[in-house]
Amino acid sequence: MKILKSHKTLEFDKILEKLKDMCESELGRDLVDEGKILTNLSAIKKAQEETSEGLNLISKRGNPPLFGITNIHDFMRRVELGGSLSPQNLLRVSDFLRVSRILKKYIFTDDDDLSINNISNLAENLYVNKNIEEIINNAIISENEISDNASSKLASIRRTMANKKVAIRDKLSSIVSGNEDSKYLQDNIITMREGRYVVPVKTENKGKIKGLVHDLSSSGATVYIEPIAVVNLNNELKELESKEREEIERILKELSEKVAEYSHEIAANQYILKELDFIFAKAKLSIEMNGIEPVFNEDKIVDLIGARHPLLNKNKIVPIDISIGENWTSLIITGPNTGGKTVTLKTLGLLSLMGQFGLHIPAKENSRLSIFHRIFADIGDEQSIEQSLSTFSSHMVNIVDILKNADEDSLVLFDELGAGTDPTEGAALARAIMDHMLEKKIRCVSTTHYNQLKIYALTSQGVQNASMEFNVETLSPTFKLIIGIPGKSNAFEISKRLGLSEEIINLAKTFVSNDNIEFEKVLQSIEEDRSQLEKNKSQIEIYKEEIEKQNKRLDQELLKIQKEKEKILKDAKLEASRILRRAKEDSDLALSQIKDVVSEVKKDQARRLQESQDIIRDNIKAASINSEKIQIKNAEKPITKVIIGDSVRVNSLNAEGIILELPDQNGNVLVQVGMLKMKVPKNSLISIEDKKDLSNKTKNIIKRKSSTIKTEIDIRGNNFHEAKPLVDKYLDDAYLSGLKSVRIIHGKGTGALREKLRDYLKKNKYIKDICDAPYNEGGMGASIITFK
Repeated sequence: MKILKSHKTLEFDKILEKLKDMCESELGRDLVDEGKILTNLSAIKKAQEETSEGLNLISKRGNPPLFGITNIHDFMRRVELGGSLSPQNLLRVSDFLRVSRILKKYIFTDDDDLSINNISNLAENLYVNKNIEEIINNAIISENEISDNASSKLASIRRTMANKKVAIRDKLSSIVSGNEDSKYLQDNIITMREGRYVVPVKTENKGKIKGLVHDLSSSGATVYIEPIAVVNLNNELKELESKEREEIERILKELSEKVAEYSHEIAANQYILKELDFIFAKAKLSIEMNGIEPVFNEDKIVDLIGARHPLLNKNKIVPIDISIGENWTSLIITGPNTGGKTVTLKTLGLLSLMGQFGLHIPAKENSRLSIFHRIFADIGDEQSIEQSLSTFSSHMVNIVDILKNADEDSLVLFDELGAGTDPTEGAALARAIMDHMLEKKIRCVSTTHYNQLKIYALTSQGVQNASMEFNVETLSPTFKLIIGIPGKSNAFEISKRLGLSEEIINLAKTFVSNDNIEFEKVLQSIEEDRSQLEKNKSQIEIYKEEIEKQNKRLDQELLKIQKEKEKILKDAKLEASRILRRAKEDSDLALSQIKDVVSEVKKDQARRLQESQDIIRDNIKAASINSEKIQIKNAEKPITKVIIGDSVRVNSLNAEGIILELPDQNGNVLVQVGMLKMKVPKNSLISIEDKKDLSNKTKNIIKRKSSTIKTEIDIRGNNFHEAKPLVDKYLDDAYLSGLKSVRIIHGKGTGALREKLRDYLKKNKYIKDICDAPYNEGGMGASIITFK
């Protein structure tokens, strides 16, 4: 990519260098250089999505395996033409295939749900051939060593060579140690010259050792002789080495031919891996700078929230909010020097370039960027000594070029517009330039100290003031950008704080026009009001946060109460259902008793009994249908006096019972209806004269129960909630049947059922004692219940 002057001014070239450092391969770095500032919305969105997908993958699965990505284009071209690759290049092909395979597996691991459509579309086309990988790795140990496993012939040749070397060494060892010829040697060692085994002989004794002279030492004191005894062996070793080279060349040729069969597929991987390396580099850069994917539009609207300059320390820089293009096309930033005006300009321009290059930007979510075909920047000291141009002249050269080329698709950034010359003329030029920008609808941001431009922004439609906040008390900038309010230079205040005398400051004020003084006072008043509003806003935010926390707590409490209410209702319905089920059982027993005596009474009495029987059945059926809506209604003529043992009828249930206890503090009376005991309101009870008949019925029911009741119940295999209703019914029946004690078999297990059951039964007022069963009756796996 061609780096323009404005790119360097905005330091975009430094961002590209950081991006290159994130790439794992030279191919990825080449793609950074080949990249473009995109001006098509769909292309920008795609590039941004790729960066986000890479970021998601790294966040979920760690850094991708990108080793072994290399340029193999020349290798594939060579094998296609029938050439052979060296061991080193074959290993590079193997690494290239391995990274293709492992990276593909990394991307398509189905251990989480990620939206990575763009990366998936790239990766699914990666060619994988593990067979070629393994063949190459099996045959080649390193760049300079072929494995014995490459072929059986090579292994055989090398075994023979090893034997020859042993034979040669044995021959020479007999010469250098113990043999009478050893006295002629310079050193008792075996060495090599020109690939042949030799011994070092003193020059004056070279005639004493028969053999071939291969070399002479630099001092001339030693000659290196190949003894006649090993000449043939050395010749045979040489032949074997030649055969070894031929076999290695054959193996490399064979491996290269296998690679050639898939050269097109392998070569195609290069373009995919190059792209993936570039995408993951963008993702790594995003992670380093805490970047986000900006929202792009084509309306020339920029709205950056919490934006930071990516080359400054992210822990120290103050984030800024800056917007342009929606309600105004020009922004004029004022304020004291070193307040951050220039950094603000660079941040806006640099983040725009990064976004259009497909990079995430260091800002908060929902920050917006637009598409600009050109971004112009006149920032910094442009003085040119070589061209004998002053700062003003150098700036004006840039400005003239910008005015010639900028259009409504451009973003223009001016730093200290009109500075470096006479203030009056400079301010007039600056206003004229800003008017030109406004007329052409060019998005423009300018910094200045001129009050004339502050007034211009206040009085011109489409132009907005902004200021860099400055704390006069501490003489330090806050680096916070405030849009809508012009800034003050604060020269007098700063000078006063720094120790300049009051007399000189007052004298300086007399040189300033009344209009300027009044304007500065207005600005000061606005700033004071704004500061107070900021404090009020902060206090309101604190109150708002506290209220939100309190509301959250209340919501949690309401939810808790609702859950408790639902649980109580659910338990009540279950209890009502249990009571209904027992009542139905007892009623069925009573009905069977009625049926037995119907045949023995007169017809008139039989008719009345049958009517009563029908009424009971109808009531039970209605109660079954509306089991969740059981209500005890007051009687028209309730009993006036409650006497223990009296027979009563429970209104609505149409059931008869016996009073067991006097009313409690809530006016509820304990009544036994059949096998059940229940508390009902006193006003729902109706007096019954014939106690004897009811007593007989009750006795019959108790007699029937006692004839069938067992002395134990087995609840193994149930949890507590399943066992509870079974135990309740069983204990009621056992108590009414007159049993003194019973056994509940619950099993040992973890002991949870036993403990919960005992805790629950301790609350039963009819139970006297609960203990473990004797060892021969179940021990801790059963409980003995003794009634009062």
